[in-house]
Amino acid sequence: MASTSPAPTSAPAPDTARLLRRGFALEWATLAWNVVGIVVLAFAAVAARSVALAGFGLDSLIEIAASTVVIWELSGTGEERQRKAMRLIGAAFLALALYLLVQSTWALAAGHHAHHSPAGIAWTAVTAAVMFLLAHGKSRTGAALDNPVLRTEGRVTLVDALLATAVLLGLLLNSALGLWWADPLAGYVIVFYGLKEARAALTH
Repeated sequence: MASTSPAPTSAPAPDTARLLRRGFALEWATLAWNVVGIVVLAFAAVAARSVALAGFGLDSLIEIAASTVVIWELSGTGEERQRKAMRLIGAAFLALALYLLVQSTWALAAGHHAHHSPAGIAWTAVTAAVMFLLAHGKSRTGAALDNPVLRTEGRVTLVDALLATAVLLGLLLNSALGLWWADPLAGYVIVFYGLKEARAALTH
């Protein structure tokens, strides 16, 4: 009588498992950075009375939400799970773009002048560099896994890096030259990019 061997269990290929671990590591790193960032930005925004820094703190909250969605999506499988994750990330892009539109318009209309913020300048400079690196890692890892959710969230991280750069330039121009309007104008560029990515994610 022939013996029956147990049915083989499906397991991720070694390369896929390694890429998944990298994807998780990138998302957890993004999550941890933004949790710390919310605390730093809250103190810096209050001290400088800076609308830009307060807005960047909200962006950190949206990035936390987007990273949480990707961690949830990477933990499971299925097209329906992926579609839900894409919709949630699209909603995060839309929320960020709409907030920046309102914030930039209000700052320009009110002629809001923030105080100098050495802490804000230091944090946004480091954050811009970190987020550009994380966005690049997510883009490469998402492409290797053929995972549109990770690739799309990588673009959320890229928007975070661009926003950090815009806020940094605004803070520097305000401190050095008194050009208070530089940051809200830069915000409009990111609004356009955010709306474009929200549409792509929501119609995926």
